[in-house]
Amino acid sequence: IDSENLKPENVKPLLKDVSGVLIPGGFGKRGSEGKIAAIKYARLNNIPFFGICFGMQMAIIEAARNLLNIKNASTSEFGNNCTPVVGLLEEWQKGKKKFKGSEKNLGGTMRLGLYDAVLKNNSLISKIYSEKKIKERHRHRYEVNIKYKEDFEKKGLIFSALSPDGMLPEIIELKNHPWFIGVQFHPEFKSRPFTPHPLFSSFIKAAETNRRSN
Repeated sequence: IDSENLKPENVKPLLKDVSGVLIPGGFGKRGSEGKIAAIKYARLNNIPFFGICFGMQMAIIEAARNLLNIKNASTSEFGNNCTPVVGLLEEWQKGKKKFKGSEKNLGGTMRLGLYDAVLKNNSLISKIYSEKKIKERHRHRYEVNIKYKEDFEKKGLIFSALSPDGMLPEIIELKNHPWFIGVQFHPEFKSRPFTPHPLFSSFIKAAETNRRSN
């Protein structure tokens, strides 16, 4: 489904028969509100949702607007006239002032290549991987703002994997939902036709379970 065709008023008739919603990596504002509408529908109707890179960031924006009631929540990729729950790697906050520099927590303009992530114990993602620490491939400039972690988790959106220093959210999942996961990395880079990435296998199983139950 072309996300440019999705609106809050037509999302139900267009998605009522889907078994799962996957929003892949991407960039740019075009179609983003349709993606956010689809995520909200999946969240509220217990439809399996998988957000990859930009898809995870759109899930964070949807949750910020509708769970945290930050109505102007968005990403700095779309401009500065918003509350940026997603921002550039070099955009960090000290109090209310944004600063840039070369301290140890400040990266370049892109996170590219293989990076470690530490999984939260007893999370859905830890069951999918059967690991405590994973390595996944990244290609992105924008990150979820870690400062909202506690607020999101109070609403049931768990940051279930972080970078080893605890500064960068790598995976999110929604409690009390059959399957709602967003990842900042690209699992498709490590998936093959006969050896699919465990996230894809798990998502497809969840979508099939949803299809059979409906």
